[in-house]
Amino acid sequence: MVKYIFVTGGVMSGVGKGVTTASIGKLFQFRGYNVEAIKIDPYLNVDPGTLNPIEHGEVYITEEVWEFKPVEEFSLKISEIDQDFGSYERFLGENMSPEQNITSGQVYLSVILKEREGKFLGRTTQIIPHITDEIKRRIRQVAMKKKPDILITEVGGTVGDIEAMPFLEAIRQFRLEEKKEDTILIHVTYVPFLDTVQQQKSKPSQHSVRTLQGMGLQPDIIVGRAKKPLAKDVLQKLSLYSNLPPEAVISNPDIEVVYELPLLFEKQKIGDYLCRISNLPIKEPELDEWRNIVNLYKDAKEVVHIAVPGKYTQIVDSYISIQEALRHASACSGAKLKLQWIDTEPLERDPKAIEILKKFDGILLTPGFGSRGTEGMIQTAEYATKEGVPYLGICFGCQLFFIAFCRSVLGLTGANSTEIDPNTPYPVVDLLPEQRAIKSKGGTMRLGGHKVLLMENSRLREAYGKSEVVERFRHRYHIMPKYAEIAEDAGLKVSATDETGKIINAIELNKNFFIVGVQFHPEFKSRPNLPSPVYLAFIKEALKYQKSKNSC
Repeated sequence: MVKYIFVTGGVMSGVGKGVTTASIGKLFQFRGYNVEAIKIDPYLNVDPGTLNPIEHGEVYITEEVWEFKPVEEFSLKISEIDQDFGSYERFLGENMSPEQNITSGQVYLSVILKEREGKFLGRTTQIIPHITDEIKRRIRQVAMKKKPDILITEVGGTVGDIEAMPFLEAIRQFRLEEKKEDTILIHVTYVPFLDTVQQQKSKPSQHSVRTLQGMGLQPDIIVGRAKKPLAKDVLQKLSLYSNLPPEAVISNPDIEVVYELPLLFEKQKIGDYLCRISNLPIKEPELDEWRNIVNLYKDAKEVVHIAVPGKYTQIVDSYISIQEALRHASACSGAKLKLQWIDTEPLERDPKAIEILKKFDGILLTPGFGSRGTEGMIQTAEYATKEGVPYLGICFGCQLFFIAFCRSVLGLTGANSTEIDPNTPYPVVDLLPEQRAIKSKGGTMRLGGHKVLLMENSRLREAYGKSEVVERFRHRYHIMPKYAEIAEDAGLKVSATDETGKIINAIELNKNFFIVGVQFHPEFKSRPNLPSPVYLAFIKEALKYQKSKNSC
């Protein structure tokens, strides 16, 4: 029998439900149980692919492309899912399916199309039972396909949001339909610290729990998010006002190494408590491997300074997988990561501002779309090429590196991508051929896992140690082969292609320093103890560059 765990959030969004969900899953993995996760997103988008990263955070890409088929005559391709799946994959070490990301858009679209098809003839189509039934069906469908011991479902947003109400009602019904010991509800709530009285305040969390209870949902465990561990009196209040025993209220403070959270939960004995209330055998957890991973981060002696220029730097979540991949590579190289986000728009207004890059050991140019801030991004690529600073361009960052090379080395003034300038005299980056007839924007890019053929005598081949890999993609535009041929005569190397040889998947400079651009997103496959080979090679080169600077 599958044990179903539901995770909700209270007081405000952004309290770390995703990492908490992943850490709860890790507790079960420590005990040898098979764990899968679902993320529910209450927005009406079918998937997050058309959302602005500044508003919603990173769009995560899965290896699998799922055919969402609510009715026989209608289907959509989905590989773009919520950023919390990055936490799930990094903590649990499992590849997730797009089917495990349930959005209001998918649920409502399914029900409306079925109504049009005549599935509900003679009945009024309503939130209850049709929408709630579809939500429950989707959860059980994942359980049937994946067959986990534990299925954890995180509900996005905050308790009290209008958008989330159908999902919470579905969970209430779900818990009634299953045996009591087969479902658990965990509520992650924020506990603020009030400077004026120098106290943590539990009242917002109390109100959040009351809201849940008013919807017929009694949490089984409260996780209190705060800057510091929860004070004893706060734990007691949350226990008392939530109708829970003291051992069911746990603390989730800010920590330096996010991967330490499962170990912190273990110290509070929540793993054993979860097994007890779900009527599972209480097994001795195997913690040594995870402790060793955490120690990699804590014991790092060196420091590596990396600049991350981009156009979505207003919130860190825009590039969360890039940030984590850099941390993985740094820790596995014995270094702590010092990272600085750089908004590229100011670089366009003040050319001298590019001098800020002098203090860094490496530059990672980020993915993105559209024209805003791109000239500043191109300037950073030109700077890295001229100064020999280790450089890694990801997706859009790879394309902009190629544009910079075409302008500064090939002398193609005005060279650009047709995405940025449709009238460029030199369209060195242009639409993929299959994208030219596409009008819809949602789920129509080149998505998911694709084979990448790595060329001999390239830095990429050296990094991976093999001739063929599978990496994850998300793009419409690509480097034009006819211009790449010209560039190869001037010192650029095409270091990876697709199986046909027609799509350029990576480029690099034929020089002694590390200047590499990849069209794919290696960060999505990076793990805390198994960093992406590309990122690892980049960080090692950055540390070498640091030593060479210091010796001068």
